[in-house]
Amino acid sequence: MPETVIQNPSAAVGVESRLRAHIEMLERRLRQRDEQRRAMLHILVDYEQDRRRLARQTERLDSSRRAVLHILQDSHKDKLRLEASRKAMIHIMGNLRETTAEVQRREQELRDKQEQLVQAGKLATLGELTTGVAHELNNPLNNIGLFVGNAVDLVDLAVTEKGEILDELRHAMQQVSKATEIISHLRTFGRAAPVSRVPISLREVIARALSLMGEQLRLREITVTVDLGPQEPVVEGNAIQLEQVFINLLTNARDAVAESPRKEIRISGSVGSAGVEIAVADTGGGIPRGLERRIFDPFFTTKEVGKGTGLGLSITYGIIQEHGGTISVASPPGEGATFLIHLPLAPADTKETSP
Repeated sequence: MPETVIQNPSAAVGVESRLRAHIEMLERRLRQRDEQRRAMLHILVDYEQDRRRLARQTERLDSSRRAVLHILQDSHKDKLRLEASRKAMIHIMGNLRETTAEVQRREQELRDKQEQLVQAGKLATLGELTTGVAHELNNPLNNIGLFVGNAVDLVDLAVTEKGEILDELRHAMQQVSKATEIISHLRTFGRAAPVSRVPISLREVIARALSLMGEQLRLREITVTVDLGPQEPVVEGNAIQLEQVFINLLTNARDAVAESPRKEIRISGSVGSAGVEIAVADTGGGIPRGLERRIFDPFFTTKEVGKGTGLGLSITYGIIQEHGGTISVASPPGEGATFLIHLPLAPADTKETSP
């Protein structure tokens, strides 16, 4: 191939310049496209990051939506459960009111039956006291007959001294008052006790119990000693019910010492800061070991058939409990039995005792 001979050097320089300019332009365009490619790459990277971030946010939003849906569903279920619980509560409250009314009715029935039982025990006690009371009434009646007979004899003898006749009649009236007092006491003891609680003196209550029991204790040659200490034992309660307590304990002690060589009953007491302690001790054979906790059970008795109902100590236990007190028994071998009663003191501002 024949060589091309450039015969015009200036033209060759021009062509080279244009080629270089064209090459530089191409390089600039390549650099621009490379920059554009890198920029596009950054945009694509950012886009991918934004897309992933949006996908995560969308996923979280979807999770939140599902959580809100579950919460709404649970809230609806809770609302239904709450409504059911409210209805159940209304039903329960209705049942509770009915149950409360039934319990109150049964409690009232129980109180009524307890009062009837106490009254029955009291009447049974009066039946046991009949012989002793008959003897106790017999003395004033005999004395009345004696004094009235003396007055009649003085009148028959035409004794003009009125003083002697009046003395005999006054003595007769005193015996009438004594008999009336005994009968009045029996009537008071025999009637149903009121539910009121008033300050009462235990000393007077024990004295009245002994006045009813005194004659039959004397006939059985039983010695009774009472030592309640110098302080007045005042409690808040029902005098008739507490009198029944001591009559029951005296009756129990009377039977316990019936076969003992030494027939003694001792009533002692003291007043402390917490209340009044009263002990009723006898010299009988005591309580068989293992029966100390059973003697207060209804109808439990260690006496022979026909000689006891088993209600006396049970009624006594109930009355003491109603008065906020306690009763227990101690029976060391060969030393008889001691019943220990604890009763709270009457409030200081109500210690004006009731007879």
